[in-house]
Amino acid sequence: MLDWFGGKGRMGMTWRWRYEDANGAEMTDRALPREIFTSQSDAESWLGESWRDLLENGVEQVTLLEEDRVEYAGMSLRPA
Repeated sequence: MLDWFGGKGRMGMTWRWRYEDANGAEMTDRALPREIFTSQSDAESWLGESWRDLLENGVEQVTLLEEDRVEYAGMSLRPA
């Protein structure tokens, strides 16, 4: 895992989660984790461990980005 600002440099594509409110608006005004990942599976594993904390901090849904490309969007953090 790399820090949000690319502390280890960029080798290949990077993945990150965009945090969103219930209306799909990006949440940028909170002290939320700003992680970037070297693979989709690393990003998904991290979310599997962190979704409860994100939900407690007001995040309702997330979008997975590879660089600027959306892999999938609007994934709710609420249990089905």
